[in-house]
Amino acid sequence: MLGYVRIDKGELKVREYDIYTGYYCGICKSIGKRYGQLPRMVLSYDAAFLGILLSSLSDEKDVINREHCVAHHIQKKPVISNSVIDYAADVMLILAWYKLADDVRDEGKISARLAMGTFNRIHRKLYNAHTELCTQIEALLDQLSELEDAKCDNLDQVSDSFAQIMRIIFADGVKKIYGETDSRAEVLGRIGYHLGKWIYLADAVDDIDENHASGSYNPLFYRFNFEPDKETTEEFKKRIEDRLNFNLYQYLAVISQSLEDIEPVKYKGILDNIIYFGLNHQTRMLILGQDATTTTDMGGVDYESI
Repeated sequence: MLGYVRIDKGELKVREYDIYTGYYCGICKSIGKRYGQLPRMVLSYDAAFLGILLSSLSDEKDVINREHCVAHHIQKKPVISNSVIDYAADVMLILAWYKLADDVRDEGKISARLAMGTFNRIHRKLYNAHTELCTQIEALLDQLSELEDAKCDNLDQVSDSFAQIMRIIFADGVKKIYGETDSRAEVLGRIGYHLGKWIYLADAVDDIDENHASGSYNPLFYRFNFEPDKETTEEFKKRIEDRLNFNLYQYLAVISQSLEDIEPVKYKGILDNIIYFGLNHQTRMLILGQDATTTTDMGGVDYESI
């Protein structure tokens, strides 16, 4: 998860915003209390979405406390604590560890190598607590690395590995919190899978200029035959925009339909805001470069892989 999954603050009610920030700050506090202060730096807004989505399956009322923290030492911020928040915090740290490992493998970053040394003890603790989850993530990341090393030009195939990681994380959260037999795990897994597809494609587009400058692998270069001697990166983005637009909104359409299928018992307004406004906004601004005031229809088209 890379920080793309956010709210549209202007469309949220004040109470809903307090709950959203309560989850975000709660996850940050959870990391600090259980693993120390340094790991809090890896927190992203994606974790708040995971926490709120998992909590939306229960009618248990969350209690919001207002607390100080290092970043907000003057004004108290809303903070929520529960088992869902602890799970979302653990997932963020697990993914952060493997991201550091990937940076070391691909680019040999000294900063990433030093950070891994700092995170070693934390990773061992997380691995012991979530052994099956970590093992599955490792296998899928190895698969993803092999495809990227082979310069895979099948975007659907290469994005599947990351999407499967997200599927497992979302489904595993339901099972850990609500029980192994909870039927909603499959639907949450579907949300995670298509969110993973959306994130991988969004990140690929976001990295086009950087990857072109560094010569790093980008699946879009191979899928759509980027020819740097004949077109600029901006021309390339424009050429493939319609295909990206089609697929990105199809991923969001599946996510929104799956959300209706699970019928959340609370926080529907926040989840709708993230999916219909936040991700929509991110798609236009980060991926397509369109005006943020433009409205895009997410429905009415059958899925087709690119």
